[in-house]
Parts: sequence; structure tokens; C-alpha cells
Amino acid sequence: MRVLWVKAGQLLPVDTGGKIRTYNILKELARQHEVTLLSYYGGPRDAAYEDALRAEFPLAEPVADCWPLSLPGLGIKYARWLPTSTPFAVGKFTARPVRDRIAAGCTAGRFDVALCDFLAPAANFPESLPVPKVLFQHNVESALWARQAEHERSALKRPIYRLEAHRMAAYEANAVRRFDHVIAVSEHDRALMSQWVNAAHISVTPTGVDLAQFRAGAPDPGTSAPLVVFVGSMDWEPNEDGMLWFHREVWPRVIAAVPSARLRIVGRRPPPAIAQLAGGAIEVTGTVPSVVEHLHAAAVVIVPLRIGGGTRLKIYEAMAARRPVVATAIGAEGLDYRAGEDIVIADAPGDFATAVIELLHDPVRRSSVGLAAERRATLYDWPNVVGMFAAALRGVQSNS
Repeated sequence: MRVLWVKAGQLLPVDTGGKIRTYNILKELARQHEVTLLSYYGGPRDAAYEDALRAEFPLAEPVADCWPLSLPGLGIKYARWLPTSTPFAVGKFTARPVRDRIAAGCTAGRFDVALCDFLAPAANFPESLPVPKVLFQHNVESALWARQAEHERSALKRPIYRLEAHRMAAYEANAVRRFDHVIAVSEHDRALMSQWVNAAHISVTPTGVDLAQFRAGAPDPGTSAPLVVFVGSMDWEPNEDGMLWFHREVWPRVIAAVPSARLRIVGRRPPPAIAQLAGGAIEVTGTVPSVVEHLHAAAVVIVPLRIGGGTRLKIYEAMAARRPVVATAIGAEGLDYRAGEDIVIADAPGDFATAVIELLHDPVRRSSVGLAAERRATLYDWPNVVGMFAAALRGVQSNS
């Protein structure tokens, strides 16, 4: 099978959940199929990035200078898109050279299927192509934007998010109908999108995990010091919102019950609101070479998200590392788990705090939940997941 995979933004370094999912699926898919990665990005040509990308994916076709990087430049582009009905989260990543490459490559017969990775590149796909178009939805964008607008505390940002949420709801519904097939990351997301198309139009490929990477050398969580760890890109607003909520509503109760507890926030580009939490019992690491050692050090891993969509790779990574996880229902949304057995789900601040405290106090319980979590994660090693993904693409190709 010859696949054209279109992704907005640089894939490397692999430092966000979306990139981790894309990278691992691409690597596994390319072992048995001919995969051309059209990686288009903003700003001037980055030769180092393009060399690194081709070293990983020899058929990669990087395209630079597709949108401005400066704030004034983005402001101008936003002003141009404001009168349209297209959300800026899509409009920003729309570029004529990319659309031309997609059309030319498919018309020339180079590909059997063209895949749009995330909704962002969708406007670059022509209405009609001689090969089937597949939309890979890592989350349901309209649900994410609606939640973000609901929880946004900034009076300046709130109306912008509300406008984007309104536009995204209409745009995403149309895009899901416009593509020949959609691949979702959970049954929950498929159910949400089934309001726009027949459920048969949507396949599900669950979130995966690199078992070998996270299991190797993982200690028994029952022997860990009382360290609470959060892992996630801190420049993603749902992560920032979740950790500010946890610090404000949950952490004071935890530290009161377990004075020796420590909190470590691990993730790239922490904004000022997160960076200023550092001190005393709280550590903010910023970018780290690998999250594995931080997971292995944790007694409890937390995922206190209130907004967001799709599925959190960080949960299966923590599970593979044999860590007990406490998450909100939104944080664990769409994943396969058994609440109370291989993960603890809590939404109210008091319930979340109680779950963390009980695990910190009970090493036997930590070990039990951690072992059950590891067993759950073994079902979702990337080769198993990508087998489902490839089967969905083959099905689309054979039905075209």
C-alpha cells in the first residue's frame, strides 16, 4: 500500500502526545508499506530538521515557510481569516503549495490513499481526489474547544475560544462528512462523530504505548518515596489548566495529610503560571530528555484534566511503567481501563485528593494497582495498534 501522510508542523522532536502517536504509527506502518510523509511547517527552511526527518523516514517530503512564526505575522493571518467561517486552528495551517502537492501526487498515481493527520491540514485536501481521503482524528476538536471556552478564566481569551468553538463545530462536522473515511482513537470519539455521519464511516484505532521503553527497569511503586508526578506538554492549555486546578484545589489537601509528599511537574515550555509554582515541595522540570526516569520515580501519577479530547498517551505510558494513576474522567476519556483496579478515577477536588492520599499511605495498594496497570498496557503495544490502523486503510482502499 502506498500512503501519502500529510502532517502540519514539524514531527521532530517527538515531544507531544500527538507527535508520539503519529511517529510510532508511521514507523510501524513504514515497515510494511510505502509511506510518504508530507511534513509542512512554518518559518524558513530548517535543514537540520529536514535531514533528521529523512533519516527517520527516507520518503519524507518536507515543505517550509507555510505560515508565519512571528506574532505580528500570525496576527495578520488571523485578521484575514476572521471574516471567514473557517476556524483559525485550521486556517493557520492552510497553504497553497501543500494543496498543490497533494493534488499533483494523487493525480499522478503515486499513492493509493491520502491521509490527513489531525484536522489542521484538512483545508489543503481538494474536494475530489482520484484516491480515497482518510481523516485521522486524534481528538474531536469541537469538543476540545467547547470545553476550553467553558473553563477559560481569561476575559480576553474567552470570547476568542467561544468563537473558535462555534466555527469548529460546523467545520469539523463538514470535514468528517467530506473525507471518505475517518479513523478515531476511541469508541467515545466515534460516538461523538457519529452525530455527523454513519458510524460505519469511522474506524477506531486505540492509543498505543512503547512497552519496551517504559517497562524496562520499572521499580515496584510500593517502594517509592511519596512523589506525585504529572507528565505532559505544559504549553498545551488543557495541561496548564489541569495542573493549576490540581495545585489550587487538590494539592493543599494532599500536603496536609502527607507532609513529606512532593510534586513534580514534567513537561516542555511551562508557562509563567506553572513555572512560578516551583519551590518547596514542588518541582517544575521544563523539557527533559526522557520522561521514563520521572515515571519510574513516581509513587503516584496524576492526570487532572478538565478539558481536552482524544486519549492521553501519558496514561498508558504510566501504566506500562507500572505506576498507579489517578485521573479525572476527562483525563482518562476513551481509554480501556477498569476503574478502581488498574486506575483510580476521581473528579471532585476532595475525591481526587483522597485517592492520591490513600495511595501514598498504602504501598500494598500502590503495588496492586501498578501491576494491574502494567497488564492493561501490554494489550496496547504499538505493533498491535498499528495492525488495526493498517487494516482500516486497506479497507478504505479496497472499497474505493
